[in-house]
Formats: sequence, C-alpha cells, structure tokens
Amino acid sequence: MTLSTFDDLLRAARAQAEPQRLLLVLATAGLPDDATPDERLRFDAGEGGTLTPLACIDKRPDELASFEVLCNESRELGQAWDIVFVGALAGTDDTGPSSLQAEAPLQRMIESIKSGRIDGFAAFDAAGESVRFT
Repeated sequence: MTLSTFDDLLRAARAQAEPQRLLLVLATAGLPDDATPDERLRFDAGEGGTLTPLACIDKRPDELASFEVLCNESRELGQAWDIVFVGALAGTDDTGPSSLQAEAPLQRMIESIKSGRIDGFAAFDAAGESVRFT
C-alpha cells in the first residue's frame, strides 16, 4: 500500500493483523541563529534547515479518526508544527501496546529526530501529505 497521505497511514495501521500504537512526533522546521546566507537561501527554497521536536503523542489507530482530528488536537494544545513523524508499535496476541510501553520508543524517536536520524519514520507535512527527505 502506498502511503501518500497521513490518512493512508491510518488505514494501513487499522488493517494490520495485530493491534498497533502509533507514535507521533510533531516538529517544526527552522534555521539556527548562526545560519549562513547560503543556508538561509536553501531553506527559503525548501531545502536544509533543522527539525525541532515540539510534542509527542501516542494513539491507537482507532483513537485518531483522520489527519484533520490530529490537526485539531494539536491546535488545542497550542502546537504549530511543520512535520509529523510517525512510527508504530505492534501488539501481540490481539493486545495492543499501552501508552506506558510507548514512552521509551517515543523518547528514542525524539532523540533520533534531534540528531537527524529520520530515515526510519514516515513523515507528513501540515497538509497531511507524505514528505521525502533527500
């Protein structure tokens, strides 16, 4: 299944044989204060920059009806973000992972994003469209 949108990801997660828990990290794109003029030009053209995690959330796929619901929930928290990174934990024997079981993997996701190791996560922009990093 192609994951072109966040809602595609939700459908795929719901279709898995074992219950899933989605791990979501909301991040903002920006530039460090000491960015060079060339780095600023590249960033303005949609390239480069830094990603800063702002908030993390874990949800069962059935707890998140759509991308629009995620956006509404994040607005209620006062979080403006540019990218949502998504990972997943699979359950076993028809039992999904708990929020407590998601804490350590979410913290590892945050540390990975801070250090630029993002290739293992699905990523979607603020419109819910898949993002590819090169």
